[in-house]
Amino acid sequence: MHERRVVITGMGVISPLGHTVEEFWQNLLAGKSGVGAITRFDAVQFDTKIAAEVKNFNAEDYIDKKEARRMDLFTHFALAAAKLALEDSGLLAAPIDKDSVGVIVSSGIGGMDTFEREGRKLFEKGPGRISPFFIPMMIADIAPGHISMQYGFKGPNYSIISACASSSHAIGESFRYVQRGEADAMICGGSEATITPMGVGGFNAMKALSTRNDDPQRASRPFDLERDGFVMGEGGGILVLESLESASRRNAKIYAEVVGAGYSADAYHITQPAPGGEGAVRAMRIALKNAGVAPEDVQYINAHGTSTPANDKNETQAIATVFGDHAAKLNISSTKSMIGHLLGASGAVELIATALTCRDDMIHPTINQITADPECFLNYTPNAAVRREVNVAISNSFGFGGHNVCLVVKKFIL
Repeated sequence: MHERRVVITGMGVISPLGHTVEEFWQNLLAGKSGVGAITRFDAVQFDTKIAAEVKNFNAEDYIDKKEARRMDLFTHFALAAAKLALEDSGLLAAPIDKDSVGVIVSSGIGGMDTFEREGRKLFEKGPGRISPFFIPMMIADIAPGHISMQYGFKGPNYSIISACASSSHAIGESFRYVQRGEADAMICGGSEATITPMGVGGFNAMKALSTRNDDPQRASRPFDLERDGFVMGEGGGILVLESLESASRRNAKIYAEVVGAGYSADAYHITQPAPGGEGAVRAMRIALKNAGVAPEDVQYINAHGTSTPANDKNETQAIATVFGDHAAKLNISSTKSMIGHLLGASGAVELIATALTCRDDMIHPTINQITADPECFLNYTPNAAVRREVNVAISNSFGFGGHNVCLVVKKFIL
């Protein structure tokens, strides 16, 4: 079977570091932190009082006011990022067959704020006060549904839920739809909005979140010896993946080429990664084989890099196993050091950063890496951006339940 080349022609991001791709990217390169005190609710009783919130976001800048009231915040982020990505791609201005355009947009949890709000109504005022829009606002697959309705895209349409690997799975599957010729273009990525009392309280109960409340901008510190957990973030990232034939026909701008995807399961524990990153090793090896590249061809890894003790140690071991001596020559960085952990949306936003790395030959830093951890012994691009030619890069995403995804992108060369 002839496999088509797949390129990224549009990107949109709503993040704690900005509402446009270029603002987001320049803030990453500058090493700015998007973390601060929680403002979405009174967090005084919570162990964690900090998060990376999206600031100054007005859903009505992107969505009809009446419709916006019937959506959860995670759907607002998805629709806004999709609008930006489609405008960026120019896809809607082309004579496209909308039956051949699909949407796979994921969320790890869905409408958590809606669920909490309607739950309070149930227990305080009875079932008669539950909103008739509760279910369609809350379900995680409603975001791709709204995107398809907004633009008339009638290709494959669904969500994939695999915790913090959700949007990476969405992009990997979208890549394969276009590669196989089953769609000409796919709108893909993820969104998440879980900075809510139950979201923060639940992760606090697991001891997964940083409690560095007195120093929020230094709280997310992947690979640093003094890391104490991740910082919750929120937002959305959407990409337009398109066949090279389609993109060439309309002379579209191309950011990078997607060339491989690898998936695996740890089959080990509900939250802890497999020892030595065994599952991550297999995902990376599958992705490199799928892409037809050798480990020595890779210059950059956008790490999952959560800032939790177990993830960072095991991801380090996994990279060392896959890349051998070449591991020491890689630049690695963690986007989460600046925007926190966007859970199901993290993979999409991080692939956007990875594509921009290939475009600009600039590697954003891992901030807050101050005290070396002997168990995290690779080059994580500490604290300052680095210029380096990047022809091949990978992005890692790992989710609770042992879900592992690795995506491979290349600098686009015709």
